[in-house]
Amino acid sequence: MSATPPEPSQYYQHHIFFCLNKRENGEACCADHDAQAAFDRCKQQVKAQGLTGPGKVRVNKAGCLDRCQGGPIAVVYPEGVWYTYVDANDIDEIVESHLKHGKVVERLLTPPHLGR
Repeated sequence: MSATPPEPSQYYQHHIFFCLNKRENGEACCADHDAQAAFDRCKQQVKAQGLTGPGKVRVNKAGCLDRCQGGPIAVVYPEGVWYTYVDANDIDEIVESHLKHGKVVERLLTPPHLGR
């Protein structure tokens, strides 16, 4: 079972952004939670599952997404679903469930009240 095909105006069905921001002033930041490794894992998994390219999935780096208290953070568009992840298993679950099958991973949702 795969997710619904993208609307004609959408270039990608899903676009996932990983905050990789590093703060030098000691404030909380996603880079302190090995966000780069999560980004790399997601890219590798998306590619391995044949989910890359137009009409499929794009994995991108982002600067601060201003949800630092929930970090590390990733957000999937066009749905606007915010995830807080811990390890490679969480990334694999996001790829398999959300990016491949269109099903939100409820247990990894970032609480809506968490900002910077």
